[in-house]
Amino acid sequence: MAAKKKAGKADRYEAVLERIRKVHVPYARHKHPLWRGLMDGEFSRKQVAEFLRQASIIPLYNHLYHGPLYMTCPDPEWRSMIADVVYEEGTGRTHADGVPHWKLWLRLGNAFGISDKDMWNVDFCPEAVAYRAFFNRICSGPFLEGVSAHMLGSEAQVPGASGSVAGGLQKKFRLTDEQIAFYTVHDHADEEHSDIGRQLLTKFAKTDNDFERVVRAVSDMIKVSKVLYDGIHACVLRAR
Repeated sequence: MAAKKKAGKADRYEAVLERIRKVHVPYARHKHPLWRGLMDGEFSRKQVAEFLRQASIIPLYNHLYHGPLYMTCPDPEWRSMIADVVYEEGTGRTHADGVPHWKLWLRLGNAFGISDKDMWNVDFCPEAVAYRAFFNRICSGPFLEGVSAHMLGSEAQVPGASGSVAGGLQKKFRLTDEQIAFYTVHDHADEEHSDIGRQLLTKFAKTDNDFERVVRAVSDMIKVSKVLYDGIHACVLRAR
């Protein structure tokens, strides 16, 4: 009886993860014209520079997303895991040879003629401002929704896509490995801390209501991300 009950729970977790996988399908980065254009080398140097400015709403403000999760996490072991991620983002000592991820982003911007000062003073499009507000809010609320949105929504989109973007940009603009390191690092680092869906559900989702909260948080995060990509894409097209 105990074995059957345990198997039943495992099936429920897998069912939720399958629902999440299906939510991601129509919003996959390789299907969006912004990311497709970056992967396929369709944009000019000026257009890529505009992309980098607007997309800095994520890497330069990561403390607004990971930081609240560390503060609200109710479990000491998971706080330690999140602390590892915050540490890597802030120091780069695990995956990036000691270069913080925000510095990797600035380095990439420099390769396209953007000064550090200009990158820190971007006039963000409305969609980027809305994305930052939503992401910070959901990460600052109940931990289950925040960690689900972040790790099963946002970061689950990165592995594979980052490597393709790196390849497209490097090929067209003859970037060095050092200049494109932000994307090559994240293709590996985010795969590591997004591949924890079952652990997350097992630890924090106990009821059908919890499962629905997880799926809703992931769905909302993915949809808001799509709004961000639409807004940045419009900026990129105007930058021709």
